[in-house]
Amino acid sequence: MFTRILVPLDGSQLAELALPYAEELAGAFNSELALVYVCEPVEDEYRHMHQLYIEDMAGTARKRIKGVSSEATVKPGILDGEPAAEIIGYADKNDIRLIVMATHGRSGIMLWAVGSVAHKVLQRISIPMLLIRANVPTPKPGEKGMFSKILVPLDGSSVGEAALPYVEELTKKLESEVILLQVVPHGQWAHTVGGLDYVRFPEHVLESMKTRAGQYLEEVSARLSGTKATLSSEVRLGHAAEEIVNFAKETDTRLVAMSTHGRSGISEWILGSVTQKILHTGSTPLLLVSASGTRGEVERGL
Repeated sequence: MFTRILVPLDGSQLAELALPYAEELAGAFNSELALVYVCEPVEDEYRHMHQLYIEDMAGTARKRIKGVSSEATVKPGILDGEPAAEIIGYADKNDIRLIVMATHGRSGIMLWAVGSVAHKVLQRISIPMLLIRANVPTPKPGEKGMFSKILVPLDGSSVGEAALPYVEELTKKLESEVILLQVVPHGQWAHTVGGLDYVRFPEHVLESMKTRAGQYLEEVSARLSGTKATLSSEVRLGHAAEEIVNFAKETDTRLVAMSTHGRSGISEWILGSVTQKILHTGSTPLLLVSASGTRGEVERGL
């Protein structure tokens, strides 16, 4: 599942925050780790310097991984063109299974995190992306535990479970605490005589929804029982994005793993209010998995 991992770098220390996470995964899964620098046309005269930089980063990564895995490999590369397009093209051509990116680099947080580069990549790929936040403390070389506590938000739908196979694979190799979270809304938007209003659910309806959510999380938990994970579940009331972010902070979560869309549809779950707010306000590394991408992985035997 994590056999080929891609880390785009831009020469900044901020973009390099992605490396320790990619290295830990590559070491655990004996992966091929591809490090690429995208050289835009205006940088052509500095191409040789970029080549030296990416080769130096690859050499450092090899040394770090060597102590964990003798089978994992590191491959540096220079791409020419527009960053998002080249990253997507490289991933497609090389059967990349995971892209690991810092949430901002040389171009600044709005462009790199949820702007032109990562935004375009998120929109156009079906493979998972692991986004590392700039405000996360930089892991020390060889430090373990980057995936020691994983929060998995679910919404009760099958497409909302897209991240589960990846969490399952992670916890077969790495010891982790996995918390399954479902947020039950207080109400829903409905068309009324006065227009569009937020209608709160009666108390008995909320209690019934909470009960069903708890039962659902127990069923999901049973599917992960064959891993190294320590499992727990939580049902909360409120707005999904706010509760996910707050719960991650309260529990010192190391990774939030979630589907790029669930019951509410892709416009709401990936680039709408839920994930946008998590991207803007969250500080935890975020693994986003496309439901369509998961089906393709399963068909290829992960």
